[in-house]
Amino acid sequence: MDFETFEPVYETILADFGFDRAGDERARDVLAELTTPFDESRLSVLAGEHVAVCGAGPTLAADLADCEADRVVAASSAAAVCRERGVPVDVYVTDLDGEPELVNDLAAEGTPVAVHAHGDNVERVRSVVPGLPAEPVLPTTQAAPVAHVRNYGGFTDGDRAAFLADHAGAARLSFPGWSFDDPGVGPMKRRKLRWAARLLAWLERRRDERFAVLDGARDELEPLP
Repeated sequence: MDFETFEPVYETILADFGFDRAGDERARDVLAELTTPFDESRLSVLAGEHVAVCGAGPTLAADLADCEADRVVAASSAAAVCRERGVPVDVYVTDLDGEPELVNDLAAEGTPVAVHAHGDNVERVRSVVPGLPAEPVLPTTQAAPVAHVRNYGGFTDGDRAAFLADHAGAARLSFPGWSFDDPGVGPMKRRKLRWAARLLAWLERRRDERFAVLDGARDELEPLP
């Protein structure tokens, strides 16, 4: 996913939520200053594999019991559930929203950690990133990429994890722990989940693949270009 393709979608997201692009760009620049280039060859463990893109929904523990994926990309607190169940996490995707000890532990173990900066988390970036070992940190943005900060596409931790796996050459994607109609979330989270579903529908069309997690929701989603 090149940024020129993603940018119109990004602009639509900004307009829908009233977010400030300049804020994302400032956060990206802070992250660039605090990090070093990531060796992207480390993502090759996902190439040609069935990758489980684990979400933090309430079904994750049960879904993992039936998961036959080769590799795991875990979004946000899904990584903690994976670790509790003895499921190795190959890549961790986070905007540092909660469980700071989790990103510290995974990075210390050498797990690639895709740390995302956006307009609302600059202070978390400033407080957490300097304490991480440099090598495992893959800095990402939803704005235009600069220097060694990457943008593989996506908006929430979960769909960004899917776009990252796609970029790395995953042969198949599955989605344990995903729910687009979790009654326990608030209005803002519901809107973000709706966008996550739209982005996954866009990704499956680009991959010529059908994601089972979208069954029953696909026809209700406004398509993206």
